[in-house]
Amino acid sequence: VNVGCVPKKVMWNTAVHAEFVHDHADYGFETAGVKFNWRTIKEKRDAYVRRLNDIYENNVKKARIDIIRGYGKFTADPEPTIEVDGKKYTAPHILIATGGRPALPSDSEIPGASLGMTSDGFFDLEELPRRSVVVGAGYIAVEMVGILATLGSKSSLLIRHDKVV
Repeated sequence: VNVGCVPKKVMWNTAVHAEFVHDHADYGFETAGVKFNWRTIKEKRDAYVRRLNDIYENNVKKARIDIIRGYGKFTADPEPTIEVDGKKYTAPHILIATGGRPALPSDSEIPGASLGMTSDGFFDLEELPRRSVVVGAGYIAVEMVGILATLGSKSSLLIRHDKVV
């Protein structure tokens, strides 16, 4: 929700609107002077995600579900038990939402790696980059490069195979 599906869909819809504006003249609309402001959509997108987080958290509280934040591990206790920051919790059902993070290579592994960012960093950008290179051939990479290109970044997509299959 925070750095994936929802904010990406907002940016995708932003790019769709840019495409519509681009095609307006073909349908008789005069759109001279239309400008795109990256900071405006970033602020609105981030506010939307914060609002969704509040809604989700309120719904969880209304359902009387406990949220325990911290580092947890299962214990050897006979009943399903986890320990989080020194305190044990036992319940018939335990969900651990790991919140995975990407592993980043070092500059010694890949020269210049520190100049890059993960797809999470895309949502932190304060400005639309003038030029961008997206590395990968999965759907996230393809969507990100499409969004960036449509909104005005001179964009390239790099894949690691010698040829496209």
